[in-house]
Amino acid sequence: MSAVRPAAVAGMFYPEAPGVLGAQVRAYLEQAGHALPSAPRPKALIVPHAGYVYSGAIAAAAYARLAGLTRALDLPQVSESDRAHALEHSLEVQLPFLQLLLGSFRVVPLAVGDATAAEVAEVIELLWGGPETLIVISSDLSHYHTYRDAQSIDQASAQTVLALSPTLGYEQACGALPINGLLTVARRRALRPELLDLRNSGDTAGDKFRVVGYASFVFSEGQA
Repeated sequence: MSAVRPAAVAGMFYPEAPGVLGAQVRAYLEQAGHALPSAPRPKALIVPHAGYVYSGAIAAAAYARLAGLTRALDLPQVSESDRAHALEHSLEVQLPFLQLLLGSFRVVPLAVGDATAAEVAEVIELLWGGPETLIVISSDLSHYHTYRDAQSIDQASAQTVLALSPTLGYEQACGALPINGLLTVARRRALRPELLDLRNSGDTAGDKFRVVGYASFVFSEGQA
């Protein structure tokens, strides 16, 4: 018995030619997507199954809720750039942890440059999805201060994060902009932040004269 079922209604309920079919489906999704701003990613759908000319637009209204990962490039502050990622290590060093713990997954890699916290927050909201989506912000804290100075600066920065205050500057964290974007969303969604570890390179593998600060936080939904 064949494991591949041949199409029964191609050319009747929907176009038979793959190119024409793809263009039609994209048109339905684009029309539905523009009518819907970011929305929670669903876990179940009920959709019609008539010919596309009759019910395609109605089905697209539901399927468009799955298209957040493709709609990020529609935002004016987002563009594709191989150069931006060519020598960027902040994502690369996270992948071994994600691969070991999550196995198979898809990544939407975003490098944040000249953007506001609100613009970053808009992208995060668009990609937020549900429990299947994890937002990872990669950033160190202060750079090249003495050990004691770094401790003081980084403690203050950690308190800023715990307060969900999107006010960090580059002198506090190299990833200040994406952190501020996440904090904007976290405050809006009433997430609960938790500081797990706060140290610097003088504590781990370096001298104490010019150190780099590090912290790990998690953000959870629901009340403490």
